[in-house]
Amino acid sequence: MPKLTVVHPEKEQDSGEVEALLAQESGKDLLRFLTCGSVGDGKSTLIGRLLYDSQLVCEDQIAALEPGAGKAGAKGEIDLARLVDGLQAEREQGITIDVAYRYFARSKRKFIVADTPGHERYTRNMATGASNCNFAVLLVDASKGIITQTRRHCCILNLLGIRKIALAVNKMDLVDYSRDRFDAIVAEFTEFSQTLNFEDVTAIPVSAAKGDNILNTSKQMDWYHGPTLMAHLETVDVASDRTEQPFRMPVQWVNRPNSDFHGFAGTVKSGMVRRGDEIVALPGGKRTTVERIVTYDGDLDEAQAGDAITLTLADEIDVSRGDVLSGTDAEAEVSDQIATHLIWMDQNPMLPGRSYILKTGNQTATASISTLKYKLNVDSLEHQAGTNLELNELGFCNLSLNRPLVFDPYKQDREMGGFVLIDQLTNATIGAGMIEFGLRRATNIQWQSLEVGKGVRAELKGQKPCVLWFTGLSGSGKSTVASLLEKQLHGSGRHTYLLDGDNVRHGLNKDLGFTDVDRVENIRRVAETAKLFVDAGLIVMVSFISPFRSERRMARELLGDNEFLEIFVDTPLEICEERDPKGLYKKARAGEIKNFTGIDSTYEAPERADIVLESGKFSPDELVSTLVTTLREKGYI
Repeated sequence: MPKLTVVHPEKEQDSGEVEALLAQESGKDLLRFLTCGSVGDGKSTLIGRLLYDSQLVCEDQIAALEPGAGKAGAKGEIDLARLVDGLQAEREQGITIDVAYRYFARSKRKFIVADTPGHERYTRNMATGASNCNFAVLLVDASKGIITQTRRHCCILNLLGIRKIALAVNKMDLVDYSRDRFDAIVAEFTEFSQTLNFEDVTAIPVSAAKGDNILNTSKQMDWYHGPTLMAHLETVDVASDRTEQPFRMPVQWVNRPNSDFHGFAGTVKSGMVRRGDEIVALPGGKRTTVERIVTYDGDLDEAQAGDAITLTLADEIDVSRGDVLSGTDAEAEVSDQIATHLIWMDQNPMLPGRSYILKTGNQTATASISTLKYKLNVDSLEHQAGTNLELNELGFCNLSLNRPLVFDPYKQDREMGGFVLIDQLTNATIGAGMIEFGLRRATNIQWQSLEVGKGVRAELKGQKPCVLWFTGLSGSGKSTVASLLEKQLHGSGRHTYLLDGDNVRHGLNKDLGFTDVDRVENIRRVAETAKLFVDAGLIVMVSFISPFRSERRMARELLGDNEFLEIFVDTPLEICEERDPKGLYKKARAGEIKNFTGIDSTYEAPERADIVLESGKFSPDELVSTLVTTLREKGYI
């Protein structure tokens, strides 16, 4: 349970104690903090007030905000929020959209403050701002109290490792500076946050618009004797000595200008390294010792967190860009399966089984959510069952990666334990995650080396194994063409297998429905099955609607070079409906079938298919003839 600091009259601190605290903390030179909370809680106004009352706003800035402002007697007439709401759209809508960073300095400390948006639509921007901060000012509108977005921001702060916050109960002037209202909000927040990992929460009643308890003690709230917000910002201790953590250096560049020098360049993320120290290169696991620590200004005896260096090693070991050099006394973890907290930031839902790009530091991997363990209810903090994550939802997931990832748990190291998920098609950042731990089964399961491989099996059959992936709308003719092709290939002595969508749903995928989540899992299983058949040396025909580009791309990436051909059976929807061999379009139009591709579920046509077959213009036999000719020209048969 967090330590909640609320100073009441009976707990008043004398000036000597305050001066002693200030003296202790005066050595802290920089505080990175953010303001967060729901839309309209006064975050931008609060920062504007901090800057304005600290006399850190230029006269021309004031003059630009409102005619007459900046003249004698004009104080209080400007819109303080506009000092940080820089986007035109923000000023028009009266809300913060992007993250606005401001730097300012006072005698006791320097500050970088991130003004983050409160609107639910821009929660992703709030998470971005919080990821670079070590303290937060969480605002609550005293007239509205704690609402869902307040709780959501609180949960995100907790997940992102911010352990100390100021609970600024703002707009106290709207509730007549009521101590009872302040106490009620503090009590509600205490009950809500008791299961979270905050070390200290300091509650301060303020009015950003009027300046109460921002820089100066409020005469309207003589019942409060705690620090002003600025006094707390100047004295709060959030220092963390990264040199005391284990040594970690991600390799950014392999430096080999000539045959006499072989070094590995990067920035030390944590810990210290000295000449002669034993280190391990991960994920490979090879150990060696540090021979030299090279910098532009000459060699060093030791380097610490924040230093940009090049290490030369005593032994020639295989180290590449993206690897991590780690101390051997406390090695970083390595796993291709991880348990993570995830914040979803995309309009399209997170779908288990779909492939995404995971980036952390200079490491990149392809990742898919193998299991959504639970979703977090931000109002009650309850764990709820779910099949996917929607925009701004938080969940706990297992991720499977296509390569081992080097990491530390997020609670131990924010830089080595944080990551983002990126959409493979749009390159948009769609999620942010915090690694909790590596899954044990990832280290328990190893690839078994086999005596007979794919090449030997293919040579025995005298053919080139591959997947011919037929995609198109229901009724486009995929199965007809694939079946005729298999018959012709079989007749010429080829070893084949046909995976048909309906047939597979009678067995392997009989437990799956037709929601987007189930469709993704349907294709994932089929792609893995097709990969096994290719390993057996077969020519595999896969006939599935497979409506999403992401899953077809995932299937392609499972196979080796030139082992996958995407064949688009391009048939207009109106022709498919005319054919309607199973009567499904008629039922879908009547509302009897939900999530039917082409009607109320999207089909994403291939953008660059390897082969396009126009089923509406040619007969199945003509299409197969064209297909066989193309396969021969490409060297597949």
